[in-house]
Amino acid sequence: MMSRTQVTLDSETQKRARQRAAQLGISFAEYIRQLVGRDLGQREQRVDPSVVFNLGSSGGSNIALQKDAMVAEAIQAGQQARGSKR
Repeated sequence: MMSRTQVTLDSETQKRARQRAAQLGISFAEYIRQLVGRDLGQREQRVDPSVVFNLGSSGGSNIALQKDAMVAEAIQAGQQARGSKR
């Protein structure tokens, strides 16, 4: 669980820190969290993508091999549904 913290920096330090965060491709807040974590000797917490995207066992399916057929089927079903409403 995270808690909100307010930090006051002089304008030049804040500007440089924001620029560095942008160079790293992360938010200013994440940049500050990483700096504090490193100073305190904490390991960086990595999120397992399977948790974020609820990835589980595919059951052996490979959607990439069947995506064209699945998209075509979805389009056809949508067209049929629109046709029945007319």
